[in-house]
Amino acid sequence: MSAVIEVSDVTLRRGRAFLLDHVTWQVADSDRWVVIGPNGAGKTTLMQIVSARMFPTSGEVRLLGQRLGSVDVFELRPRIGVASAGLEAQIPPDERVRDVVMSASYAVLGRWRERYDALDLERAGRVMSQLRVDHLADRRFGTLSEGERQRTQIARALMTDPELLLLDEPTAGLDLSGRELLLATLSELALDPQAPTSVMVTHHVEEIPAGVTHGLFLKQGRVVAAGPLREVMTTEILSRTFDLPLQIDEVDGRWHAQAALAPRRAW
Repeated sequence: MSAVIEVSDVTLRRGRAFLLDHVTWQVADSDRWVVIGPNGAGKTTLMQIVSARMFPTSGEVRLLGQRLGSVDVFELRPRIGVASAGLEAQIPPDERVRDVVMSASYAVLGRWRERYDALDLERAGRVMSQLRVDHLADRRFGTLSEGERQRTQIARALMTDPELLLLDEPTAGLDLSGRELLLATLSELALDPQAPTSVMVTHHVEEIPAGVTHGLFLKQGRVVAAGPLREVMTTEILSRTFDLPLQIDEVDGRWHAQAALAPRRAW
């Protein structure tokens, strides 16, 4: 197994604030990771770095065998598929779903003068079908539901057949049915040996799809624990990450957490 992500003693500072504090982390090519932690833990900052869109203050980052800082990021980025709230906000609302997906081939948002051939159309149709948005191909992005937008984004992220897939809170804002439909799709991807190495960010253990193999727990920019999911998804580690006594259970590959607090006495 080769390393897809190698983060070595990485720190990112903004003024006196440490967004990441001496983070070391490694992802192998067959891994499916979840990064979990409370608000302000540094999860999205870490995703910005491993998507080659932000540079650390210190430490070393190697992505797909290339050292960040000594490689042309515009050659590296097409090898990394990204879906995030920040990217969604940049997609023109009047763009057709097919074009949102297909324009990933040129790393642009919004059709202009690019030319696409039959292979582009075929690839776009395949990933849209995989994410169950092929029936929305001619719809405008701004008319989609939140769940449809998330699936469209992931289809776009897969358009270039990336070696690394980064999903930053893909289930945020979804209702129960939208969340479960998307998690079923993400489970299919996680369990597919042909799918790219993936890293997903979430606040909630209930949103970890079946098939995820490893977990990275962050708190205040520091690593609490990292490793195979069944080894690190413990009551002690989760409680320490969220500063709250928690109880966790696992059913059919899905995790559930609740506060382990004694009920208050009614007066």
